[in-house]
Amino acid sequence: MSKRPLATRRHVLAAGTAAAALMGFPALLGAQARTVKIGVLHPVTGGLSYSGIQGRHGAQIAIDEINAAGGLKGLGGAKIEPVLADAPSGPAGVAEVAKLNEAGVVAIQGPFASGIALPTTQEAARFGIPFLVDVGVVDQIVQRGLTNTFRFGPGFGKITGGALDNLAAINDAAGKPAKTVFLVHEDGAFGGGMAKLMATELPKRGFEVVGTEAHPTPHRDFTNIVLKIKSANPDLVIPSNYLNEFVLFARTLRQQRVNPKAVYAVLGGGASNIKFVKEHNADAQHIMDVNHWFDPRKPQSQAFQRAVEAKGVDLTYEVMLNHACMHVLAEAIDRAGSTDRAKVTAALAASTFDRHIMPYGPTKFVNGQNEGAQAVNTQIVGQRIEVIFPRAFASAQPVFPVPPKS
Repeated sequence: MSKRPLATRRHVLAAGTAAAALMGFPALLGAQARTVKIGVLHPVTGGLSYSGIQGRHGAQIAIDEINAAGGLKGLGGAKIEPVLADAPSGPAGVAEVAKLNEAGVVAIQGPFASGIALPTTQEAARFGIPFLVDVGVVDQIVQRGLTNTFRFGPGFGKITGGALDNLAAINDAAGKPAKTVFLVHEDGAFGGGMAKLMATELPKRGFEVVGTEAHPTPHRDFTNIVLKIKSANPDLVIPSNYLNEFVLFARTLRQQRVNPKAVYAVLGGGASNIKFVKEHNADAQHIMDVNHWFDPRKPQSQAFQRAVEAKGVDLTYEVMLNHACMHVLAEAIDRAGSTDRAKVTAALAASTFDRHIMPYGPTKFVNGQNEGAQAVNTQIVGQRIEVIFPRAFASAQPVFPVPPKS
């Protein structure tokens, strides 16, 4: 009596596939319902932890929205699974990118700071991982020919040009009361590059730079810098730094009774931050900023704001940008219909997505840079952060020159 051969795993799989076809189900239904891993990389410990945690909140709110709406339809309703990573510094971020690669992420989003974005995008390129940068404003990020690297927000070249054009317009409208400027900046890639560009561009618009001071991050005492500003007596002070240092700097200005015609921040870490407004309201009054901000007129922006409030999260640009980035990234994966990294990279490069909360035109990446991105001018008035430029979606008129703080 002959024995029947044992069924092999190949036979079982073939039988299962045939049965699925006979019953009218796609053979890969189970595979299509899997989760898709996306790396969410931010500095959630260390000196930039507040901004990193805020960025993580924004990404998670978007993931919750996408999954609740049916997931990635191009992949059979697959849900997004965030793989969270901490990058308090560039070297730490590089190590985290290698771990994200081992975890099998399809793409990476983050990492807030330029000094972290430069090495982490380079490392991601080694593995062919598409990397969507949320904030990192140093233009070198997208000027190195890395085809995997995309930046959603504007770089500091575009931000600074717009900021100084708007400053000149505000000054002209008020009768040109401001003529001299003092620059204060953090000494990293972001602040140093910003100060160098402004020192070149401000004189072209009729402003004299009467002083420049750099500081490290973190920095604990701004007394000496503020006393130098007091001695120079500039019409305008332009700071470019991160949240903790910005708040301490603003507090020291008020303590030392330094009252320029305006504090006009360019990417000021606290100037467009509701936490600063709530906790240090007297120090914050009438500070202007040129920064990332959402378009409050859009229905999706209003829904986003309600979601942020429901979670008890501060409404900041880090949350806004990462919420928008995750939707752009998810749409690209959905359109690619694949978790293949090369296909997702190609889909990002061809993106025209504009159903996000930012005041941008359609997303269009040219050599990795979203050409539709723009910063806005904000000003703190009372308990609110008002948009004052562009006029197309401004919520208030600029207050300039500002009344002196008591």
